[in-house]
Amino acid sequence: MEASNSIIHVILTGGVGSRLWPLSRKSQPKQYLEIFEGKSLFEMTVERNSHLADKVMVVGNVDNHHLSGKVMDKTKTSYLNIVEATPRNTGAAIAFAAFASKPEDVLIVTPSDHIIDQNDSYNKAINEAILKAQEGFIVTFGIIPTKPETGYGYIESKGDEVISFREKPNERTAKEFIARGNFLWNSGMFCFKAGVLLEELEQFQPEVYEKSKVAWDSNKDGFLDLDLSMQIPSISIDYAVMERSKKIKVVPASFSWSDLGSFESVYEYLVLKGHPIDANGNMTIGCNTYTTFLGLRNTIFVHTDTANLILQKENSQDVKDVYNELERQNSDLLN
Repeated sequence: MEASNSIIHVILTGGVGSRLWPLSRKSQPKQYLEIFEGKSLFEMTVERNSHLADKVMVVGNVDNHHLSGKVMDKTKTSYLNIVEATPRNTGAAIAFAAFASKPEDVLIVTPSDHIIDQNDSYNKAINEAILKAQEGFIVTFGIIPTKPETGYGYIESKGDEVISFREKPNERTAKEFIARGNFLWNSGMFCFKAGVLLEELEQFQPEVYEKSKVAWDSNKDGFLDLDLSMQIPSISIDYAVMERSKKIKVVPASFSWSDLGSFESVYEYLVLKGHPIDANGNMTIGCNTYTTFLGLRNTIFVHTDTANLILQKENSQDVKDVYNELERQNSDLLN
């Protein structure tokens, strides 16, 4: 690759982490919580990719970019800051990063709130994706599944060819996917040349392309204008490009991965790292006071200064309902 072209790590850091309330709040989304051996998921994302890329971009929003800045200072990482005025989904967020790059630059796009172990497997997958991206493909990463998971989308594949993208399935369908053996979890990570992605976006979603370009061309030090941003259709990169382009390849990846999208997945990760549970599988998070559970199994007690949550591990997906109810009440407990 010519020295003038870069490999750029693009970190996407939107979202409020509603499924991890009350740990995660609007003022402190889950990717900034330092509950993983003293580090946040955002910090771990920066470190994991630091030796794989020449440059770093962070696509955040007006509410959280100062939190990203603290992590970048802590890790002494220089970066280009792209600050969205309003969330317009991953289509626009990724378009901004591509517009900020040279057409031949290779972008590695990752969320900021995923947990990944087995760095050798991760590095191998990234390097394989970079090679495919340099050949002009748009690469997505499919995680080899360990169980029939209903919380993730799936990629039906044959080798590195994508047959189809599938929505989050119900339990029966998830079991069918696993039994068939050629379905991967959709990780939401991508790798491509900036110019290739923009060409495909312009072909399949010309309005997203045009309106994102207008907004980007008017940015002030990476900050985007609200009125111009509001005109961009809100659409995910999956719908905009991945499910329609003929240039898609998948890298099946064997590193252990989770989007930590529920307390059940946080629980499983913390257990792996030696976080204490009692004989009946009960766990406390964020609580230093002596706490004991009687007659309960697989219960998680989540403590914060202003709110506590007590839940069965298996009911983790229902936390979003509590969040939505508090949102209807316009509660300060979300801030």
